[in-house]
Amino acid sequence: MSLLSTGGRGPRILEVSLALIFCGLLSASALFGLALRGWLPEAHLSDQNMEAIRLVTSLLVTFVAVMLSLQLSSVKASFDKAYHDRNVDAANLAQIDQCLRNYGPETAKARGWLQAYTAGVIASTWPDEPRPVGVDIPDTSGMARRGENATLGSMINGVGLAIDALAPADTKRQNLLSRCRQLYDAFQTSRWTVIEDVQGPASPLFSNIVTFWLMLVFVSFGLQMPRKRMSALVITIGVVSISSVMLVILDLERPYGGLFGITSTAMRDALADMVRADPPAP
Repeated sequence: MSLLSTGGRGPRILEVSLALIFCGLLSASALFGLALRGWLPEAHLSDQNMEAIRLVTSLLVTFVAVMLSLQLSSVKASFDKAYHDRNVDAANLAQIDQCLRNYGPETAKARGWLQAYTAGVIASTWPDEPRPVGVDIPDTSGMARRGENATLGSMINGVGLAIDALAPADTKRQNLLSRCRQLYDAFQTSRWTVIEDVQGPASPLFSNIVTFWLMLVFVSFGLQMPRKRMSALVITIGVVSISSVMLVILDLERPYGGLFGITSTAMRDALADMVRADPPAP
């Protein structure tokens, strides 16, 4: 959401802070409506006028509820897809390494690049977590948490070139090479799918309009409610509830980092499988 968009480091702090700002906007809107009620002459607060305000407010609340429901459903579906695609990506990496391991010692250099690539993805995507140990890791200090990276792309391209350079003489290795190429092609597809999964919200203007509608709704709430403690409590509950929904939408729009972010477990499991020692021959 553009009003609550975030990037860079410390996403959790930024998201919570911006959600609090959104909470302040709704509270200010309600207070403005309450102040407006005190400024207007009593004739403007007749039962007929208040009933008209309630009808318009009900219509606007319905629109906002539908839009928030659709947006929450959309970002949840996108988050679930990103989570699934990351797991597929990690599984493809582990399978490529296993195929190269089965091929023989000629693939040691390609496997080293594959392990370094996987470690680099972990270190750059989850910079707040411990870096992998026991593996050569490329410099990730200038790498973005999302999108394509030239260094990592060059490394994985090197793996593909190394696979293409293999020239097996026996049938067994020819079959293994064919399988490794298929796995590499599948990984390239899953890799770009993961990259495209994190492009962020598509319609900032839509989110800003919904925010504007919500502010109008709370202005009307303040205009209708008397200056009583119970009214203030009801408005507070509404502000907190809507702000929490917006926080969830904001967080799910950023699948990496945040409160509900995708963890590095799948990638770390794949890397652990890559660097494990070969079992003793039977």
